[in-house]
Amino acid sequence: MKVALTGATGLVGRFLLHGLAARGHEVVTLGRQAVAGNEHRRWALGEAAPLAGCDALVHAAFLHVPGHYRGGEGSDPEGFVAANHDGSLRLFREALEAGLTRALFLSSRAVYGDYPPGTALTEDLPPRPDTLYGEVKWAAEQGLSALARPGFATAAIRATGIYGPSAASNPDHKWRGLFETFLANEPVAPRVATELHGDDLAAAVALLLEAPEAALAPRSFNASDITLDRRDLLERVARITGRDGPLPDRAEASRVSAMRCDRLWQLGWRPRGMEGLDAALREML
Repeated sequence: MKVALTGATGLVGRFLLHGLAARGHEVVTLGRQAVAGNEHRRWALGEAAPLAGCDALVHAAFLHVPGHYRGGEGSDPEGFVAANHDGSLRLFREALEAGLTRALFLSSRAVYGDYPPGTALTEDLPPRPDTLYGEVKWAAEQGLSALARPGFATAAIRATGIYGPSAASNPDHKWRGLFETFLANEPVAPRVATELHGDDLAAAVALLLEAPEAALAPRSFNASDITLDRRDLLERVARITGRDGPLPDRAEASRVSAMRCDRLWQLGWRPRGMEGLDAALREML
């Protein structure tokens, strides 16, 4: 399958690029910056998308203040909405008009918003976003779903936090600053959160590209894996590096709202849990 991928140079997009290519898909990257070894077409959110010859779209691009998703609008909420909502809906319509057979959108657990801490986030819960980021993701999900029809299958993937080393050529990752702080013997604040290895997200995307059209429906799919306390994470870092730092107190895990991923599980998706974390840490450290 020839897949148009937006956001391929981002920390998450790199996982999707390499994961789809490893599964035999021909990936065409759409964006400002080319990726070595792949066909590239110059594009930006809000512009006409060069989709000719592609079979499917995976939309992972999102314009935001660097380092911030929630609060990523910065001082320009109107521009944030225009790029990420309006630009995404234009892209989805163009995918339909270009004759692509399916379109997947990388959404976020942020669409669940203000459910009380400790809520089990099932896929049938109505979204209740409480940030502009979550509102835009939810609105884009709805816009894509409205375009679904026979021959054009759509789905949104509500991903949790993504971790892992994304590429040997660019080994940056979400925990780099955290690890540097810990190994410098500086205090780290307690935190517990849900996490998913980027390779497992790529496997979920590939699964939805390859699944029968009826499996998409259209639907939104939760994608999450482990609930991870920073104390447990940094204990592993200390063990691997042989260096000690001050461990944070354990956070209150009962306040975490974990996502159930029933729809992906029913399709056979199995993320790697703590084994995946341990393997990733050995690559990152």
